[in-house]
Parts: sequence; structure tokens; C-alpha cells
Amino acid sequence: MKNLLILLTVGSVIMMYSCKDQPQLKYPETRKVDQMDVYFGVEVSDHYRWLEDDNSEETAEWVKAQNELTFSYLEGIPFRNKIRDRLNKMWDYPRYGSPFRAGKYYFYFKNDGMQNQSVLYIQEGLEGEASVFLDPNTFSEDGTVALSGLSISNNDRWFGYSISRAGSDWNEIKVIDIETREEQPDLIEWVKFSGTSWCGDGFYYSRYDAPKAGEALSGKNEFHKVYYHKLGTPQSEDELIYQNRNYPLRNYRARVTDDERFLIIYESETTSGEAVYVKDLSKKNAEFIQIVDNFEKDYSVLDNIGNELLVLTNYDAPRKQLVLINPDKPKPENWKTVISEKDEVLGSASLVGGRIIVQYMKDATSRAHIYDYEGNYISEVNLPGIGSLSGFSGKKEDNIAFYSFTSFTYPSTIFKFDVAANESTVYRAAEIDFDADAYETNQVFYTSKDGTQIPMFITHKKGLVMNGNNPTLLYGYGGFNASMTPSFSVSRLILLENGGIYALANIRGGGEYGEEWHKAGTKLQKQNVFDDFIAAAEYLIDQKYTSPQKIAIQGGSNGGLLVGACMIQRPDLFKVALPAVGVMDMLRFHKFTIGWAWVGDYGSSENEEEFHYLLEYSPLHTLKDGVEYPATLITTADHDDRVVPAHSFKFAARLQETHKGANPVLIRIDTSAGHGAGKPTAKIIDEQSDIWAFVFKNFGVTPKY
Repeated sequence: MKNLLILLTVGSVIMMYSCKDQPQLKYPETRKVDQMDVYFGVEVSDHYRWLEDDNSEETAEWVKAQNELTFSYLEGIPFRNKIRDRLNKMWDYPRYGSPFRAGKYYFYFKNDGMQNQSVLYIQEGLEGEASVFLDPNTFSEDGTVALSGLSISNNDRWFGYSISRAGSDWNEIKVIDIETREEQPDLIEWVKFSGTSWCGDGFYYSRYDAPKAGEALSGKNEFHKVYYHKLGTPQSEDELIYQNRNYPLRNYRARVTDDERFLIIYESETTSGEAVYVKDLSKKNAEFIQIVDNFEKDYSVLDNIGNELLVLTNYDAPRKQLVLINPDKPKPENWKTVISEKDEVLGSASLVGGRIIVQYMKDATSRAHIYDYEGNYISEVNLPGIGSLSGFSGKKEDNIAFYSFTSFTYPSTIFKFDVAANESTVYRAAEIDFDADAYETNQVFYTSKDGTQIPMFITHKKGLVMNGNNPTLLYGYGGFNASMTPSFSVSRLILLENGGIYALANIRGGGEYGEEWHKAGTKLQKQNVFDDFIAAAEYLIDQKYTSPQKIAIQGGSNGGLLVGACMIQRPDLFKVALPAVGVMDMLRFHKFTIGWAWVGDYGSSENEEEFHYLLEYSPLHTLKDGVEYPATLITTADHDDRVVPAHSFKFAARLQETHKGANPVLIRIDTSAGHGAGKPTAKIIDEQSDIWAFVFKNFGVTPKY
């Protein structure tokens, strides 16, 4: 290494070097084809269209060549294995999920530390001896078959669970008798975007028809249907409950109230907004009643209170409210407001102990309040600090509930909550090899391009010198009404332990301030999202946290799009870019699997005005020849059928074609993995080790391990 120098930081000395003189990598040649598409009179080339074929030998050879180059580069980083060793050590601590009750039994998840998948345990009461109920590590030798969902019948006898193979969104549903622990013969296949909702001696679920050969991971998902499965019968005999032959690009999900009186079906065209149908199952030959006939707002039925449905909605309340709806009088003028809209965003509500426990979000951090069923305020729940709450798990008749709480330097901790007394006690705390007291988190508000104030969390060692030279990772998402709140990540500790800074920007497009914040980052306002993220980096630089030579940007899925767009719009601002499983082709995303459902956020190239707007920021189409882009490590996986890997393949090929300079631009393609859910611990550690090795090498920083 050349130009060695020493940087003095608080409590540690980090060796640094210059990467300017590293040789230009020789990238694999990628064949170009003369594919030209015409949109509203505009010709758009797509030279790497052939990479969309995930079944071709040529694509497989391209993947192999790219991975050989990428792993050759990563293997040459001398501290890569030391990072992996440190991650292995930190990761190896017990992690628990919140307990939940079914009859006389309590269930909870536990991972001993390095298990690929968390194990589900069962015990009688809270003091009983725990035993393994279901171990997903036995599903496959390499941990790539994961538990993706579960549900328990209302009579507490049957345990339904879903599995996903190699990270795919396709699920299979199976059933276990809770008392005998015996696996039942029932097997439901080709399930996607569905839970299981029990009623009587069976359950409702949603699925697609079996895909054509070779199209399971990339073919468009059409004609979602709701079925009812009776236990002990083959799937071929399942009863078709609801379908709509006139609209192939709609999704349906079913849910039954706890007393099994009402069946609710949600109908959606995109990722936000749904129509709602209700059937009163207590009435013989009852028909579905449509209580919402459009897709303009969001609705979630929590349960019924007598003849009325308790519904969480943003109708006439951008930050949400709780209302009672009588299915026989469903028009909004007949609704009864239980908890009205407030300044904070109403995130969720739980019915426990005869109370409504409501979770609010204020400036992207959690609050919790208790109300009675009439909506009268009782008290606030005292939380451990600024962070994120998950819960409350408990039944309507229980006085005891459980919730988890976490923050950037506060590992997830399980609390037992006495509803009547409003008292929380630690039930299970994490023990990890990390000194949380040595770090601090601050929330700042910075100004975006159009003057909007954007919140951002910044975490680092206490006493860190703001000299404009600290290694920094800026993370963002900015879409689909998803809120980015404080969370704990073992892999992030690699940065913090080495004098680095982690920044999370709560940019528009998310749900941090309700529906209006979300809409301000969609369709023809999507540039706001990129402007917000760019302004976050500029703030960190202006305030001397870091510099353009020490800042990396990261995001996954829609966040991968964010990183792709921003590294192209401002290549001078970032040293490293980490787009993961990103949506990179904004003209064709709707043609694969469930991509059509994202049109509500992005718009569509089939609309002339939206096409021109998409073309202006689409990462694949805005790369320019001869530009020095940041050092880039694209990550994707061969079984990602949410954002198909062709997005990343084509973007990588085009980036390698256009990029100039010595910054490496590589793609890491995982095998037997998908969009991220259910990924085994071993694969997570391997991937995170590679990412941090790449970041530190291109920062010119040698971590202290």
C-alpha cells in the first residue's frame, strides 16, 4: 500500500492509505444487442436486454464471470477475514422474540447466536419448561429454507406455518397439531403475498395459479385468488372464495375476526390503498358487502366490537385515526370516531386486556398510549428511551402483553407489560460483546433543496472529533410509505467501532409524517427523495462529520434505486455506493413478477407524462459515458423474485461500460438467496464482511482488528 499515514481518533489509531493508484480492473465483456424500444416517439436502447433471461446459459456464464472478478477483488483485501472474525464474535449472542400465547401454551423464537434460522420454542405457562416446537434449521442443510409466516387457529389447536425456499416470495403452507406436535398431511403450494386466517376446521389464504415452466422467478404475477382450505383435504379440493377475472393485476388477502364472525377481504392495485369487502359468516348464504369501493386510502380492520368493525385508516386523516364501521351502514358519514387524528402518526393498535394500546410515531421514534374501547385516554406507556417499539403481543382477555424495544446502540430487549398497572419490566435482555455506553445518537433536522426540513439520526462514539474526515455510512429508503426508525444492527458496529458514523435520513416517500410525506416522494415528485438524500450528505460534509472521500451511501430495494439515482446525479459527493437488490430499470420494472404493484409509487412508462419523468432519473438510462462514478458494490441474489436480479445485472453491465477511473464497480450475486427475508446467518455474515471490507478499502482505512 502507498502513502501510509496515521489518523488519530478517540481511543484508537487507524491506518489509512490512498486508493488513487490502484490499477483499473478488467471487467468481463458483456455482449450488446441492438434492442430499441419506442415510447411515445422516443427511442430508448436496451443493449443488455438478454440479461433479463434468468434461465439462459449465457446469463449464467455472465454471472459466473462477474462473481469471479468480484470475489477475486474481495479476497485481495487483507483485513476482510478479520472483519468476518469480528462479526462472528459479535453475532454469537442469544436473541429472543416476544412471547405469544395460544391456550395454555406460550411460544417464542430464540436464536442461540450463530444458528442460520431462529428456532420456535413452546412452554406451558410463563414458568413452564421450554422445548423446541419447530426448528427451521432442519428444513435444509444450508439454512436457505426459512420460516416465512405462522398463524394459530382460534381454538388454539392448529399451528399453520409457511416456508420459503432460497429467499423466494413463493410460499408453501403446512400444519401441525399443537398438542401432539404431529405434522398434518396438508400442503398448500404457490402461495404468495398471503397469510393464513383460520375459521372453523380450516383457513383462508391467497395464491396464484402455478407459473409456466421457467417463469417462477421472473414471470408476471396475475390473477390472485382467495381460497378456503379444509384440514385433511387435498389442495385440489380447496374452495374458491373470491376472484376477479376482469382485473388480473390486483391482489387479495383475507382475514377473519377473532370470533370468526366476519370475513374481510382486501383488494389492492398497488402497495397503498385498498378496497374492502365484508361477509357476515354468522348469516347463512350471506353475500360480500363492499364497504370501500376505491383504492384511494388505507384500511386495516383490527377486529370487531359487537356488530361493528374497528378500523385503522387514513381516510380524511393523513396521519390516521381509529373508527368504528357498521357493515350495514358503511358510508363515512355513519362512522364513529374512536381515536381521532393527532400530530403524531398512528402506526398500529392492539386490543389487549380490555384496552386499546396505540403506537404512535413522532419524528420517526415510537410512543405508546392506552385508551379504553370508547376512545377515552388512560395513560402513556413509559418506554426505555428514544427508539422503536414492536408489539404488543397479547389477547383481548389477557392483562399481560409483551413488546420489544430497540435503538441504534440498544439491542432488541423484550418487556413484559402489565396492562392494568401500566408497568413494564425487562423480560429478556440481550448480552452482546459491545459497549453501548461508549456511543451516542443525535437527531438533527437539515434543509432539503426545496426548503423542507428533513430529520436524520446520527450515531457515533462519544467525543468523536468532527474533523471532516470520519468514515461515514448514510442510509436511506424513501418510498412505499415505509418508515425508517431506530434499529440495532450487529454489522453496523464494524463501522462504529472504527471511529465511523452511521446516519439514517428520514427522507420523503416514507411514512414518517403520514400520507402527505409519502405522497411528496412518489410519481412526479420522486426527485424530492433524491434531493433529500443528497442534502443529507451535504449536511454531513458541511458540519464536518465527514468528506466526499469518506462517505458511503447504502439502500436496498427501493433504497437501491435511491443509491443508484444519487450516485449518478452527484458522483462527486460520494466515495462508495452500495445499491442492494435495487429497482434500476424504471421503464420495465412493471413487467416482472409483482412489479406492476409499484406503479402507485413510481408511475409507469406506459403513461406519457410519467415516462418522460422516469427516463430523467432511471439509473440504467442516466449513466453517462466517461464519468468517474463512486466505488460501487452492487448486491443481488439469484432467487430474488421481488426485484428480479435483471435490474442489477443490466445496471452493472452499463456501469462497467460507462465508468472511467480506478474506482472499482462490481456486482456480488448471491446464490440460493432472495430479496433478503429468511437469509441464513452464515450468508448474512459473509455478505456484510464483504461489504465492509469493500467500504474500508475504498475509504483508504484499515480497521483496527
